Amino acid sequence: ILFVHYTCNNWSHSNMLRFLNKNRTLKAALNQSTNLDKRVLVSRSRPMLTSAVPAAYEHEHEREQKTGMASWQPQNNSDIQRMTRNALIHELTQEQNTTVQEVVPWFLENMPSSYFKSVPENFRMDHIKAISAIQHANMDLHMNLKTELPDGRIVRTYIRPGKGKLLTLVKHLPWNFNTDNYKPLSRAQVFTSEDGKLSISLFVFGEEKEVPCVLEAEVSGGRILDFAKHVQHGDFADDDRIPSPSPLFERDSVLDYLTKCPESYIVRSDPRRFLQQMSLYNEVTGTECMAVAVERSEIIDAAGDFWLDIVVANSLPEIALENASVVLGQHSLEIVRSHLDVLSDGDNGDVCMLRLLVSPSDSRNEMTEEMFQPIIRELKRTKWMDPYTLELVFNRYPWMGVKRGEIITGLCSILHPIMSHKNPFAFSRNNIFDLVTKDRYIRHASEISTLLLDRFHPKHPLSDSEFSSRKESLSKAIIDDVEDTVAKDILIKMIDIVDCTLKTNVYMENRYALGLRLDPRAIQDDYKSLEETPFGVIYCHGRRFNAFHVRFKDIARGGMRLVTPDSPEQYALESARQYEECYGLAFAQQLKNKDIPEGGAKAVNLINCSGLTPQAKQFVMRKSVKAFTNTVLDLIVDTDETRERVVDRHGTREVIYLGPDEQVTIEDINWIVKRAAKRGYKTPNAFMSSKPKTGINHKEFGVTSEGVNTYLDVALRRVLSIDPKSDPFTIKITGGPDGDVAGNEIKILLREYGDNAVIVGIADGSGAAEDPDGLDHDELLRLVHDNLSISMFDSTRLGPKGIVHLVDNEEGIKARNSMHNRLVADAFIPAGGRPSTIDMSNYKNFLQPDGSPSSKLIVEGANLFITAKARKALYDEAGVAIVKDSSANKCGVITSSYEICSAMLLSDDEFYDNKPQIVGEILEKLRGLARMEAELLFREFESDPDSLPAISQRISNSINFATDAITSELNEITNKEREELLPLFREHLPETIASIAFEDVHNRVPEQYVKNAIASCLASKLVYKEGCNFIDSLPKKNLARVALKYISKEKEVATLKSALIESDMDDAERNAILQILENGGVLTSLKM
Repeated sequence: ILFVHYTCNNWSHSNMLRFLNKNRTLKAALNQSTNLDKRVLVSRSRPMLTSAVPAAYEHEHEREQKTGMASWQPQNNSDIQRMTRNALIHELTQEQNTTVQEVVPWFLENMPSSYFKSVPENFRMDHIKAISAIQHANMDLHMNLKTELPDGRIVRTYIRPGKGKLLTLVKHLPWNFNTDNYKPLSRAQVFTSEDGKLSISLFVFGEEKEVPCVLEAEVSGGRILDFAKHVQHGDFADDDRIPSPSPLFERDSVLDYLTKCPESYIVRSDPRRFLQQMSLYNEVTGTECMAVAVERSEIIDAAGDFWLDIVVANSLPEIALENASVVLGQHSLEIVRSHLDVLSDGDNGDVCMLRLLVSPSDSRNEMTEEMFQPIIRELKRTKWMDPYTLELVFNRYPWMGVKRGEIITGLCSILHPIMSHKNPFAFSRNNIFDLVTKDRYIRHASEISTLLLDRFHPKHPLSDSEFSSRKESLSKAIIDDVEDTVAKDILIKMIDIVDCTLKTNVYMENRYALGLRLDPRAIQDDYKSLEETPFGVIYCHGRRFNAFHVRFKDIARGGMRLVTPDSPEQYALESARQYEECYGLAFAQQLKNKDIPEGGAKAVNLINCSGLTPQAKQFVMRKSVKAFTNTVLDLIVDTDETRERVVDRHGTREVIYLGPDEQVTIEDINWIVKRAAKRGYKTPNAFMSSKPKTGINHKEFGVTSEGVNTYLDVALRRVLSIDPKSDPFTIKITGGPDGDVAGNEIKILLREYGDNAVIVGIADGSGAAEDPDGLDHDELLRLVHDNLSISMFDSTRLGPKGIVHLVDNEEGIKARNSMHNRLVADAFIPAGGRPSTIDMSNYKNFLQPDGSPSSKLIVEGANLFITAKARKALYDEAGVAIVKDSSANKCGVITSSYEICSAMLLSDDEFYDNKPQIVGEILEKLRGLARMEAELLFREFESDPDSLPAISQRISNSINFATDAITSELNEITNKEREELLPLFREHLPETIASIAFEDVHNRVPEQYVKNAIASCLASKLVYKEGCNFIDSLPKKNLARVALKYISKEKEVATLKSALIESDMDDAERNAILQILENGGVLTSLKM
């Protein structure tokens, strides 16, 4: 070794000495005198002296003189490399052996027993090797290892000095959420050495298979089953750390649970801990909840003081782990040991099981189990907290507290759609949040959130006078202190929102989001252009979503729509118009709900999907639906919990019904109904419509399209003088063959009119198909039946002038976006597309160069496809007849109302057994109600210079006005008088529902709903029969009494008609009189 260094590395004498002194093993092996190094050096510089020089040596000596190389030196480079390699191997081996001899005893003495129990031997060997290598190199204990298991899972190991490194690791793990290579975290383990010098963290990515059968579960879980048996026998009755006997711990129950667990979790779990976590799992299974338990560590020499068991339903494990680390770190608690596992929860998803050993970072801080209660509350909130809130509360302003942080971010979010229309730059989403959370203003924002908390404190809420005084004082402080005008306006508006809050769920223990039941003036005062003030507004703020629910009556129904922009820019745009969109949809619903007991409502749930993969996007969407639904239930159910924790400043029970709209799935619908039942909603089946078994699926039965086509039929005849049964006509449609309204409309067109229906163009999100000779009917039906988009249209089925445009290029996108404007057709049905697709900025694109419209008739199958101003402009400038959405597509909401009635009146089995007959009766009623309004609409249009949309709205307003007046009157009349009107409600229902259960209507249906039903039935009867002018001519105070009198006169006329039919009068005369009585008999009788 010395020779190699001396000859190859040109070491000096001092280098040699240092090397020998350092390498004790080599020095002892040489066993030479202290002058050995000198003799070696001398022998290198002086020729060997001898009396007899062999011939061979002489030859070598001559060569040395010629080459300058000694005979004992390597003759070529390979010799040098070999000698160098062997020397270095020997040196490193000896040094590493010494290091290993030091590391192994320390490792065995200091790593916790759970480490050796949980970590496989091959991994432990890798860890010892890695630690030895680090020690040998005199480096910090800092190393990352990556191992791929045979089943494709990835294990990442992190070795770090000291303890409490989990949060840092979690934040920097390569999650790959938004890539196709994403593997979920399925297990995590953190171990800290007893002396606190080292932590080893293992993270397993990829799903581990569950135990496949009961037999294998019995084998791997034998000791757990045995322990559970002893628990059930009461063998541990004196040990309060062991669970008490419970049906949950019966053998069959434990076996069923074992089959949901990964085998590694079963094998390494302590039986006591296993049963404890099983109990927590049972608390959250089938829900979206979190359960937390805390107990003091019983191991005297443990590195930590307390064990926390955290069980979270349907949370990404990495998020659950990070949130727990953040909260515990905020409370100065270090995680010194961690175990994470993921268990199946069947159709509900997964359950994340966390077990953490924690200790105060300051050993002087003594903790008790009771001191963990606020920590547990914060842990439960983190699952549903928005990332902005987490950052605000745990990083920027820890003094603020979770509730205040949520209120501040929630108020910032609601202000964007309220204020951005005033100045989109000053009141942008980011600017609002940045201003409010500046150091300069955060104290004011915190005081505003405290005002809300104090006003709705369940135990001692502020009185009105106390609140008013605090509000005025806070407003004055902001006005005096805040010089920035924009910041001042924002903070003052935040106070207004608090002032207009009638209910909040902020004190609900297990809430999913922050909910505010608002007086609509909180928003309406900033929107002077909106026509009518809603009855109520609910606002929800949660993790990655904000939602509005707007309704126009005490009892209201409307769909939930999910809006999911994929970019931050698009999200900001959608946020700015979210309330206006929700209001517009709810108002349109109010207009179309004129025939049913429920008023109009709508929910728009705006979800931040920026940067998410399709899989992650779906996960976030489903979470947002659940959080919104549960928040609404927080504010409307009447239970012991809500009475205890929700201060109600509205004072009236509220009845809300939801329905599916864009991007809501069958799974969402089922969950919503189950959740409503669990939360104590009195008629959970009525809470959500379109249920798979006991609902009426709009797409399956084409209910909305039946109404749309009825209006189209009447309009073709009355506006274009086309009899679609005998005359051909052309039509263009937006919304694909796989869509609800468009797909069913295609089927109905072909069913009713056959080849007379010439469909020249269809556009949807995937592209557009166009053919002036008409798209092939059989090919369209194939797409409808197979639920395929228009991009899948077989181009070989096109005519010579036909074309299919795809959106995979700019030209295709442009063609798709302009199809509804470019193609010339008799009629246009917008049956899909975003609101305000045609507005004042682009309505002229619908006109041809000569100013004539590309279609003279539009029947709005989709909501708000054309803005009100654009409708008027198209009519004024080009005479376009537009059947407004509130008329054309009203049959969908009528169907949902019938579903609500059936859910209240019938059992699930009664409905399901009679479903075909009930659906058939509903379809007939839909066609009848649509035709009655269509005939009135065009009858008034022929005598009124106003546009069809204006007349349509007048009809809706007349019916709603009469309904409200009659409802008020029904509260004043006697029960006997109300009972006489009950047949109106019975007549409204499908006959099968009425015959089965109507006699029990008062026991099954809320009284206010019955009143609303009577009022709406009577009001629509009056308007459809006598027209809007009849209602408009009546003084408001007399309207209800006249309406009630109308019913009695109608009965008198019916008696006269019956008598006339039985008379022996001449047929022609009798029929003429009957016609007069039918058309004006009741109205004439009223005037007598």
